[in-house]
Amino acid sequence: MLKLALPKGRMQDGVTALMADAGIKLRAGSRGYRPHVSLAGVEAKILKPQSIVEMLRAGSRDVGFAGADWVAELGATASLVELLDTEMDPVRLVAAAPVELVSHGKLPASVGGRPLVVASEYRALTQRWIADRGLNAVFVHSWGATEVFPPEDADCIVDNTATGATLVANGLEIVDELMRSSTRMYAHPAALEHPEKRAIIDRFVMLLRSVLEARKRVMLEVNVTRDALEAVCAALPCMREPTISPLHGDAGYAVKAAVPRADLPRIIPELKARGGTDIVVSALGQIVP
Repeated sequence: MLKLALPKGRMQDGVTALMADAGIKLRAGSRGYRPHVSLAGVEAKILKPQSIVEMLRAGSRDVGFAGADWVAELGATASLVELLDTEMDPVRLVAAAPVELVSHGKLPASVGGRPLVVASEYRALTQRWIADRGLNAVFVHSWGATEVFPPEDADCIVDNTATGATLVANGLEIVDELMRSSTRMYAHPAALEHPEKRAIIDRFVMLLRSVLEARKRVMLEVNVTRDALEAVCAALPCMREPTISPLHGDAGYAVKAAVPRADLPRIIPELKARGGTDIVVSALGQIVP
């Protein structure tokens, strides 16, 4: 039986939706933290992401989801295997300080002759950053809401941010970036060496990756005359080759390809300019190469 750790908190909805889109359903069990998973051979438990990292490292869980920032903070990067970057919940781990304290994007050497005070939930990463930058600073551990520490209780903070809006709202300016993080799927190495568990893991990863790939692409269909066929096909950034079918009455061809969603503003006008007509764009559920 593969032991899966699912994240509690802000990551939970995204991971649950990802699994659901892959056809893997979760059903609440008699105990709320142990949902039933529709994927055969898998039992799940819901834990905080930090606990997931610890349980994976200890080997009591085989696979689980956690942020790369907490894997790094807890020193587990080398002991766990990253299976999949979902690219969900993207954040930057940054150092930020009050605008009035920052000069040309840099922190002062000291404040009033004393060392800088740096507050963060990330003790290990922050202390490593202080040492790497050669700062004259002391560390203060925070337990959430780190952005409210300056200016009275800290001169600088290290915290994660998605947009930077909260930092700006608190009068803080980013002075450095420590790392970038997102929700990722990790495994204990021993689970990958177990044939039965490895088979389940590979199947699980394939299903989730198929959804993530589909979210980035759309199915684009376009009709084209025989003379314009090659020109239209050349403008399609498809995965391999487009699917081409003849239209009724030898009126030309229907061309179909899964294209990057982000490229649509460029692709559609280009297809029209090359003779494409009747362009249809539709959503994709899963893509398995």
